[in-house]
Amino acid sequence: MFKKILIANRGEIAMRVIRTCKEMGIKTVAVYSTADRDSLHVRFADEAVCIGPPSSTDSYLKIPNIIAAAEITNADAIHPGYGFLSENAKFSKICAEHGIKFIGASPEMIDRMGDKATAKATMKKAGVPTVPGSEGILASLADAKKTAAKIGYPVMMKATAGGGGKGMRAIWKEEELEKAWESARQEAKAAFGNDGMYMEKLIEEPRHIEIQIVGDSTGKACHLSERDCSVQRRHQKLTEETPSPFMTDELREAMGNAAVKAAEYIKYEGAGTIEFLVDKHRNFYFMEMNTRIQVEHPITEQVIDYDLIREQIKVAAGIPISGRNYFPKLHSIECRINAEDPYNDFRPSPGKITTFHAPGGHGVRLDTNVYAGYVIPPYYDSMIAKLITTAQTREEAINKMKRALDEFVIEGIKTTIPFHRQLMDHPDYLEGNYTTKFMEGFTMK
Repeated sequence: MFKKILIANRGEIAMRVIRTCKEMGIKTVAVYSTADRDSLHVRFADEAVCIGPPSSTDSYLKIPNIIAAAEITNADAIHPGYGFLSENAKFSKICAEHGIKFIGASPEMIDRMGDKATAKATMKKAGVPTVPGSEGILASLADAKKTAAKIGYPVMMKATAGGGGKGMRAIWKEEELEKAWESARQEAKAAFGNDGMYMEKLIEEPRHIEIQIVGDSTGKACHLSERDCSVQRRHQKLTEETPSPFMTDELREAMGNAAVKAAEYIKYEGAGTIEFLVDKHRNFYFMEMNTRIQVEHPITEQVIDYDLIREQIKVAAGIPISGRNYFPKLHSIECRINAEDPYNDFRPSPGKITTFHAPGGHGVRLDTNVYAGYVIPPYYDSMIAKLITTAQTREEAINKMKRALDEFVIEGIKTTIPFHRQLMDHPDYLEGNYTTKFMEGFTMK
């Protein structure tokens, strides 16, 4: 087992990893930018190293600084969390070259599954259902027109190196194609330095449902059931739940088996998710794979009593998984609390927190790194906390979430707490009747 793990991340996920490491008797090293010197992950790690100025490109994305921090503190492993360098093949490779275990996917696996066109082709070979679309990257506008005519409108144009909704365009008829082709490529080039595009059939009334998987060095994998991530704004998840209110036992088994088949086909090692789009007829299609821990992992932990960070560390240390598939026995919901103003188009709201009161009680979990007096920096993702409630039934979990949101007090900045409180009273949400288009019809009261 590792003696010391450096956490190459910040905020609540850095705190989350530190907690499990402490429980496992593993020393921790926090890295931080000058803007994060007062963050809780810096305070609670055994050691902390400043790796640069506020800009993430000069700190949390600066590979030489992170490797140097690991070497001077004698860390024998690095946990990347999510975001930043968690799916960076170059970083994974450099860790290996320096004799430091990267607690995540191998460089080859990240390359193979990080490029969406390659990942889709791999999944087709594995026998996992995929959305009808182009065979790899589109060569030209003419190729795009030919592919769209073949699979039928509506279609979705996607950047092969995409993420966060950038480089994506829905196209309903041929006259819209040329304009969408140009604008999507320009956006993808600016965001990712790669204007490669591919095309898929647009799935109408889609649910975004992901299956949590874990694989080990023996090539064995298991799944830990699903999470429904369909409530999104601009392709960014706002809340998640497990089990999905849309699921049937048959669909859960079929999707779970497909996810395990995918993981074992590529001999995946570590924790990851196989993400699916599910249409209104409950047909499911592979969308992408995330080769890292997910923001929403706590709800899976809550319903099956399973520490995913501990499992990541154990697998990285060469310990085989149990191989058992898990199914939820409870219901859990996560609300992402962001420093944003939901009454003003979710505008970012950095600044000083003057009052902070955390909710508590049975079945309430709060993952955060903030406190009264903490200053939310403007340089990073706006998520400042994850509020998770768990109960015997979905109705009880929603009622518990309402109560917890009412207890949750953050003053000095605007947050998305009021949005989540209204969401928990929305008739369609209460019925479990939502898709990825849910937010298009949502207005704050």
